[in-house]
Amino acid sequence: MASALPVLANEGGLSRYLDEIRKFPMLEPSEEYMLAKRWREHGDRDAAHRLVTSHLRLVAKIAMGYRGYGLPIGEVVSEGNVGLMQAVKRFEPDKGFRLATYAMWWIKAAIQEYILRSWSLVKMGTTANQKKLFFNLRKAKSRISALDEGDLRPDQVKQIATQLGVNEQDVIEMNRRLGGDSSLNAPLREEGEGEWQDWLVDNSASQEQVLVAEEEGQNRLSALRSALTVLNPRERRIFEARRLSDDPMTLEDLSTEFGVSRERVRQIEVRAFEKIQDAVKQNLAKIEDPAEAAL
Repeated sequence: MASALPVLANEGGLSRYLDEIRKFPMLEPSEEYMLAKRWREHGDRDAAHRLVTSHLRLVAKIAMGYRGYGLPIGEVVSEGNVGLMQAVKRFEPDKGFRLATYAMWWIKAAIQEYILRSWSLVKMGTTANQKKLFFNLRKAKSRISALDEGDLRPDQVKQIATQLGVNEQDVIEMNRRLGGDSSLNAPLREEGEGEWQDWLVDNSASQEQVLVAEEEGQNRLSALRSALTVLNPRERRIFEARRLSDDPMTLEDLSTEFGVSRERVRQIEVRAFEKIQDAVKQNLAKIEDPAEAAL
């Protein structure tokens, strides 16, 4: 599908690229449905190509929203097009929604992953909260008029953390990262001697401490995995969705999924958590003192 798509080579060719993709007609719902069925059921590549080209304008629109990260717009659009093609491959027309609704999330995910890989020499965080911070911090700072370079004031940090539902320390660290990468060989002062790296202190744990922490973490993970087996399928689903997910599901969503009240879901979650606590304690005891556990 990608071979016949228009290519945006650089910023200068943006207008020409936009003119080219406007030539591809938008699809009516019935036409989109039939093309998607032909691709999904018969592997019709022409149908897939029409689905992709008819949504190139959507990719361009989304990509423009990420121009503030200083990356070549051609590469951002290209990554978005990859996300669009992945969406077309997986699109199920019988579910009743339009391709644009489904593809939007694939396009954004592809672009954001590219930005996270490319934007900084220092690897950016990849947890859900860190990604949320990376892509929303500028907007949050703009809303409270915190546009100056440098560290945020404590009240600004607290306000942004509350707005985005993240940890205050994460806000501080991400704001410093968004300031750009700095060379450790940069001089401390224009007229003075010495570099930033001369003042770096290694506060990391010793190798022994790291090994102990890793072993303890593995033991706890093993104990948790074993403890999950004490739950029945419904308890495990609710416990994992509420306690182990980066983006926990709401009681409302789970009550709809299982056809019970929100209060019933909450009760099941509490009971599952108590069962897990007991099982984890027993499993850790076995791991830490096998002989005592055997008695």
